[in-house]
Amino acid sequence: MRLHPWLAAVALAAPLAVQAQASAGAWPSRPVRLVVPYAPGGTTDYAARQIAQKLTEQTGASFYVDNKAGASGTIGSGFVAKATPDGGTFLVNDTTSAMLPHLFRKLPWEPGDLVPVTTIVDAPLVLVVGANSPYRTVEALIDEARKNPGKLTFGSGGVGSSTHLGGELLKQNGKLALTHVPYKGAGEAMLGVVSGQVDVLVTAAPTAIPQVRGGKVRALLVTSPQRLAALPEAPTSAEAGLKDFSATNWFGIAAPKGTPQPVIDKLQAEVKKALASPDLVKRFAEQGARPGGQSTAEFGKFVQSQTQTWGQVIKAAGVQPD
Repeated sequence: MRLHPWLAAVALAAPLAVQAQASAGAWPSRPVRLVVPYAPGGTTDYAARQIAQKLTEQTGASFYVDNKAGASGTIGSGFVAKATPDGGTFLVNDTTSAMLPHLFRKLPWEPGDLVPVTTIVDAPLVLVVGANSPYRTVEALIDEARKNPGKLTFGSGGVGSSTHLGGELLKQNGKLALTHVPYKGAGEAMLGVVSGQVDVLVTAAPTAIPQVRGGKVRALLVTSPQRLAALPEAPTSAEAGLKDFSATNWFGIAAPKGTPQPVIDKLQAEVKKALASPDLVKRFAEQGARPGGQSTAEFGKFVQSQTQTWGQVIKAAGVQPD
C-alpha cells in the first residue's frame, strides 16, 4: 500500500520527533528502563535498584530495573546496544563489561554501540579466608604459598568470572603459585571458602562484608588505598606488602549509541545529585562502596583503562576467549 506523501513524511519524522523531544528538555517524560544483565539479588542489581529509587523520587518519572541475565552479561548488554536510542533504555554495567572483550572472540555488539554515562559506585576487592583458616595475616598466607607452590587454593565463580580474575591478579602481583578451583557461581565459591574446601577467595566488598560480620570468614586485606570503615581491621594491600594489588569492583550506566547528548548529560547530573544524598551515601558505605557520579568523559577514559588492565590480567592468566 502506498502512503499519501504527507503521511509518509509524518512516519519518517516520528523517530526524529522522539529524539527532538528528548533533547529539548522533556526527558524523562515516560518510564525509563535500567537493564541489569544479571539475575536479581547480586551487587549490580542492588546498585541499580538503589539508584533507580532515588532517580524516581528526584525526577517524578518511573525508573525501573529490568533483569536480562545470561552469558556473562552479554545478553542484557546486547539488548541495550540494539535498543532504540531515545532515552528510554540504559544499561547498568560493571567491571565484567571491561573483561568481556577479552573473554569472547565475538560479542553481539561493537565497542562503540554502548556509550558511557557515569559511575554509580565502586568498591574494592577483599581477600577472605575461612573463619577456621590457620592464616590470620596476608604475610602468613604468602609465606605458605611460597614455601609450598600449588598447595594453596583459591575459589571463584567460574573461569573468566570477576572472582577468578581477582584471584589471578593476586597471584600475579604476589608472584604466587595458587591452584584455581572454579565453582558454578560466586555463591558456591563463598561456601567453598567458608567450609574450608578452598583456602582463599577474592571477592567484592559488598559480598564479603556480610560474611565477615557473620563470623564465617576473615578479611585479610582490601584493595582500596585506605581502609574501609565497614572493615576497619582489614589492612590495605600496601599495608600488607602487596602495593600493586589494586583493583575495584565498579558499577556504572551506559546508553545505546545515538542517545541524545542532552539526555546523557541530564542523566549524569541526576545520578550525581542522587549519590550526594546522605541516605544513599550511608547505605553504600555500609556495603564498603563509594559513590561515583563521574562525568561522561571521565567514565569513558576509566572504562578504557579498565579494559586494558583486565585484558593484561586475562592474557597473563592464559584464559582463552570463547
